[in-house]
Amino acid sequence: MKIVVIGGYGAFGRHLVTRLATNHVLEIVVAGRDQFKAQALVADLAKQTSTKARLEPATLDATTCTPGMLRDLGTDVVVNASGPFQAQNYHLAECAITAGCHSIDLADARGFVTGITELDAAASEAGVVVISGASTVPGISSAVIQHYRHKFSHLKTIAIAISPGNKFNPGVATTASILGYVGHPIEIPHNGKKDFVYGWQGLQRRNIPGIGKRWMGHVDVPDLDLLPAADAGLETVEMKAGLEVGIFHIGVWGLSWLVRAGLVKSLSGLAAPLLRVKQALTWLGSDTGGMAVALKGDGLNGEPLTVDWSLAAYNNHGPYIPTVAAQILVTRLAEGETFTPGARPCLNLISLKAFEDAVHDLDIKFTVAQQ
Repeated sequence: MKIVVIGGYGAFGRHLVTRLATNHVLEIVVAGRDQFKAQALVADLAKQTSTKARLEPATLDATTCTPGMLRDLGTDVVVNASGPFQAQNYHLAECAITAGCHSIDLADARGFVTGITELDAAASEAGVVVISGASTVPGISSAVIQHYRHKFSHLKTIAIAISPGNKFNPGVATTASILGYVGHPIEIPHNGKKDFVYGWQGLQRRNIPGIGKRWMGHVDVPDLDLLPAADAGLETVEMKAGLEVGIFHIGVWGLSWLVRAGLVKSLSGLAAPLLRVKQALTWLGSDTGGMAVALKGDGLNGEPLTVDWSLAAYNNHGPYIPTVAAQILVTRLAEGETFTPGARPCLNLISLKAFEDAVHDLDIKFTVAQQ
């Protein structure tokens, strides 16, 4: 099976390609706008004894790709890891449908992931699968929720938190997309009603077992729409993220008030300078990141129940996590599994066990507490 990974040498794409490269049944095209970066990654992976797949570089842009280009490469599955998805449309997925190949993306942009169903009819007619959001959210988060849902007669509240290690540096475009909603209103389900919070506000100190307490603030993700739609009794969904270094997080929180007050339209223009500051001060933090999912509601006996699931990723292995859902889906397709054609978000498409199995060789520790 031939996999084309666009953005394959980027912050997350290279992690996905590295993991897929250990599968001998795959042919992988590392693609992007920079041919030299694609060639460099292919050359680097070719030297590693763990590499079993056939690798080749290609110049391909997600925004200008054509169905013919995908056909010429002999594409079976195209993976969009190019981001940021807040600024993208469905051009690449539509090209894949026309070319007759499957499409998977690593998006976590709320509107992008929830809106993918508009391609459902076209994908179904073409007999291909289009999956959006094969990332930490909603891909992994929904796997956790699905795994523990049977313990609840009524699941009322879900609170998700993510905090990467300071040594991980996203690209400028990804940073700009995050800063773009800082200080802006975010609609969330709260106590059974629609409510509004503000990006990076709702300041909270949250403990993640294995990494300790970190500051958190509200972020905008697909789960805020997808989870209540999938579980009618769900009353509250909260998603927060935080930077490891407290002064960095508090600094962005302070800037969020300028946006909320209307004094600044957006912080996205500060992406490059803020990222340079973070990179210069990498030594202030660590290579440890984490994720937590807290489920609250009524147990099967009607008594209050809380399940707290978390992971701690060490040795800079956290950046692999947003790529694992896509890795699992590609592997299942390569093994001949048949998916119902159509376009859908990556909600409940992978199991928690599959996720744990896929990262068993990484320095990731899991914790579960129930009360």
